[in-house]
Amino acid sequence: AEKDDGIVFVRTDLDGNPEIPADIEHVIDISRGTTIGVKDATVATIEHVLAAIRGLNIDNIRIEVNGPEVPVADGSAIIFMELLKTVGAVEQQSEREYLEITEPISYSSQTDNVDIVVVPSEDFKATFMVDYKQKALGTQYTFLPGIFDFEENFASARTFCFLHEIIALKEAGLIKGGSLTNALVVANQDTPTSEVDKLKKIFNYKNDIKIGTDGLLNHTPLRY
Repeated sequence: AEKDDGIVFVRTDLDGNPEIPADIEHVIDISRGTTIGVKDATVATIEHVLAAIRGLNIDNIRIEVNGPEVPVADGSAIIFMELLKTVGAVEQQSEREYLEITEPISYSSQTDNVDIVVVPSEDFKATFMVDYKQKALGTQYTFLPGIFDFEENFASARTFCFLHEIIALKEAGLIKGGSLTNALVVANQDTPTSEVDKLKKIFNYKNDIKIGTDGLLNHTPLRY
């Protein structure tokens, strides 16, 4: 990419190779993933590749995609980080622009039960806490002390979703590369057998699917 181009996705499979800047102005959907678009050209599930780009402090990059969704890879950002590191980055003769936070900013949504608070700091740090009121997950908490910590302690973290979500997403034609190995699927132990059988059919899965005592399908081992 040229200097000051920013992060741009290019749909190479569509006429004219339409370009979609990866910024807030082009976000069109955030239901269990981030989708950006310009007119009829869209790219879904961009969050992991964007995390890899941010984790490597890359400012300008063109990402060519030959379909409506970024490949799921292993369900995390680490594959994209490794590929980007293999290619390497070039320093450009342009000043990096920073967003300076000079006073606290907050956002709350009772509909989504979300609270976001941003406060001034000399460095980038982030604290996360989620509670889906799901017995197997409980309350999850983590802290990112700086972007330097992302690759080792965050980049390999995989997508997790609930059983009912993965069925709905698959039926909607999304997560085409999704499987029971590149995502953590969480379910209640009292989930009806019919739901599990439906999942097996959707994924054309021949082996047994069991809900473990940890609430994860097939006791999928955790990376962290």
